[in-house]
Amino acid sequence: MVTSKNSKKKAAALFAVIVLVWLVLDRLTKAYFEGAYELGQAGANCGLFRFTLVHNTGAAWGMFGNSTFALGITSSIVCVLIVLVFAFWEKLAGHAPSALETIALALVCSGGLGNAIDRFSQLYVVDFIDFTFIDFPVFNVADIGVTCGFVLLVIGYLLVTRKEDAHV
Repeated sequence: MVTSKNSKKKAAALFAVIVLVWLVLDRLTKAYFEGAYELGQAGANCGLFRFTLVHNTGAAWGMFGNSTFALGITSSIVCVLIVLVFAFWEKLAGHAPSALETIALALVCSGGLGNAIDRFSQLYVVDFIDFTFIDFPVFNVADIGVTCGFVLLVIGYLLVTRKEDAHV
């Protein structure tokens, strides 16, 4: 597939903007809750969730507790790999990255970077979004980026697979 340099530049710009915006949103929200809440303090219940400041030294659901540095290294490596996958997407996938794929990779990358910054600078990740209707770990904006990005990648894969199956 022939892809114009202009479309590659647009995809790279979209990737960079999303990473930057999501990372800034993550950093600002974490800074706000670190300044406005005491550790363990729960805020007003907003129905589906409340804000509760938590310091997480592990991964999701507190797995691998006190492995902050190793998780930071892992997150950083994954982010570098995502950037490389994005850079060589056309050669790997046989087509230029779609807007959906670009957004998905950027969200996963920015979420990983946001939590890696926490792990290296503070030795814990700042979490503050706490669902009230289900027993679920407290999480943050970076986690939302990783989760939504992964879901979008799966959706993109299913759409491409379905489209390819229709042409067979």
